[in-house]
Amino acid sequence: MKTTKKKPLHQCQCHVCKNAPRSAEAKEHQAINQVISLLHEKGRRQFVGLLGLQWGRGGLERLHVITGLSHPTIRRGRAEVQRQERQAERNRVRKSGAGRQLVEKNSLRS
Repeated sequence: MKTTKKKPLHQCQCHVCKNAPRSAEAKEHQAINQVISLLHEKGRRQFVGLLGLQWGRGGLERLHVITGLSHPTIRRGRAEVQRQERQAERNRVRKSGAGRQLVEKNSLRS
């Protein structure tokens, strides 16, 4: 049985979570990080990008502090949500040909 590793839960570094960890806003940040830990890289990017679009101005910086994702990653997710992707690419996590080389392919070269 193949087990998948969950991304470790990020602890929000905003002042609200540090000063009032039981507040409603802190619980919302914990829920966002909980969902992000369950997603693969593309889903994580697009989820945070969607939140950035909904939150508007200042959303990118807030999400960076809450999730720990980099600014370019959040921008890329925001662009992916806005752009219409072809149906074939929608379900892919990585671009075609990306990732590790097959072991058989490497052994043929030697």
